[in-house]
Parts: sequence; structure tokens; C-alpha cells
Amino acid sequence: MRLCAHGWRTLNDDEAQRPPLPPFTFESAVEKVRLAEDGWNSRNPARVALSYTIDSQWRDRAEFVSGREAIVTFLSAKWRRELDYRLIKELWALSDNRIAVRFAYEWHDDSGNWFRSFGNENWEFDDSGLMRKRYACINDLAIRADDRCFQWPLGRWSNDHPGLSELGF
Repeated sequence: MRLCAHGWRTLNDDEAQRPPLPPFTFESAVEKVRLAEDGWNSRNPARVALSYTIDSQWRDRAEFVSGREAIVTFLSAKWRRELDYRLIKELWALSDNRIAVRFAYEWHDDSGNWFRSFGNENWEFDDSGLMRKRYACINDLAIRADDRCFQWPLGRWSNDHPGLSELGF
């Protein structure tokens, strides 16, 4: 809700803020990373897309994506291909409105082949805390099913689960 000249009104998705807001502190950047991670672990493309500006610009591997509608399309295809997706992100660096993270996620294809994908992302946020730029570099490693490390139930991982540093990733 926002107070306007005619009283309180509900914000539409384009106006909504996504705290924490820049400028980031270490603590607020860690919170922002965990919120992003939780969103991606939901594997809900429409929910995830609401964290990005309407005209957000992405580079994911060698693919370029522009805007929320394209983000939903991209993520829908990703999670149809990358099954049982589980992700851990870790803060790497921050500045006023930028955050860099490193991440790893595990998934399998429709033939049952397991992978662990490693990468880095650079994020830039607008004043409302929406991500306007996302640049991701990702490498995939084929793994055996019994080498998996991310075996919590689908969705958010527990704070008791080891993070990337504790896992040696």
C-alpha cells in the first residue's frame, strides 16, 4: 500500500519495492542473496520474475534475455529441462547497488543424468530493490547420483545445511 493524493492504494507489480533496498550493507546484501535463492528454489517463474524490473536485462550463459515476460519464458524452459533443481548462493562482493554472488546448483535431465552447475552472477538493482541487470556465467559438471550434496526436500534449504564454503565449493 502507498499513500497517494486520494488515500491508500495497492501498488501494482511495477511499483512494488523488493527490500532490502540499496545502498546495501553486508547484512542487507546477505539477506538479498538469500531471498533471491529462495525465489529460485521455488522454481516458480512468475514469482521469480517479480524481483526484476519490467525491462531487466540478463545474460545467462550465452543467452540474452530482456524483460519480465522473457524471464518467465526463459525460467519455464530452464526448469522443464533442469529437474529437481536445488540451489545455494553465497555473497561474494557488494557495492551501493550491486551484488556479486557465486552459486552452485544440482539437477538432473529427463534421462536421469545428474549435474552440478557452478557459476557467478553480477547483479545491479534500482532504487526499489528490483534487479535491473543480471549477468551469469555457468559451468556444468556431470556427477553420479550418489555424489549429490544438495538433497534437502525441494524448496528452501535449511540454515542447518552446509553452504558453498562449508562444502568446499
